[in-house]
Amino acid sequence: MGFKEESLSTPKSKDIWKKWQENQCQPNFRQDVLPDPSQSCGPYSPAAFIKSGTKTIAQSDNERHPLGIQEQNHDTIGMIAIDEQGHIAAGTSTNGASHKIPGRVGDSPIAGSGAYADSTIGGAAATGDGDVLMRFLPSFRAVLNMGRGMAPEIAAAEAIKNIALFYPDFSGAVVAADRNGNHGAACHGFAKFQYSVYAAGFSDVLVQDVNCQKRQGPGKDDSYP
Repeated sequence: MGFKEESLSTPKSKDIWKKWQENQCQPNFRQDVLPDPSQSCGPYSPAAFIKSGTKTIAQSDNERHPLGIQEQNHDTIGMIAIDEQGHIAAGTSTNGASHKIPGRVGDSPIAGSGAYADSTIGGAAATGDGDVLMRFLPSFRAVLNMGRGMAPEIAAAEAIKNIALFYPDFSGAVVAADRNGNHGAACHGFAKFQYSVYAAGFSDVLVQDVNCQKRQGPGKDDSYP
């Protein structure tokens, strides 16, 4: 495409990487490998389980390292656009997870997870803990919900609720807009979430605040619509 090939590393990023190595490569997202990834930088080999004294370390699908995702650092940029003819497009861009395992693919490029659009219904985009979000295709689910008659904010909330049933400690949000330009969002794990709206006739960008919901425990999800 004409771009010059060059290193994207900066003195700051190199310093962060050096300190990470000096700290035994922590945080470390590898699972079921030897040597123990909580104490070593590897190189690693696959292991069915790891013995550490009397403790067996074999993380289940639901046991995950805390990522520290907050309302200030969920860096995915999601957009939903509707043109004059009613065509709808959605897309995302992200830095990915810090200290990620080489080869990791997050939720952003997965259709239906990072974003999804159907010009007969609407579009949606998601941000937050991508390793959890990609398992549920929340953007696709939100659009499907709107197709079933739900308002955008209710459609997004149902998609978030479905994730929280399995991962009550995850952090994330879904923004949705229908083909008529109605919009809304829902979030989980943040104190609040903001998204921006702009359309013809607006004098400025409209910033919307959304209060996030949190599951209280198994069977206690009354805070969701």
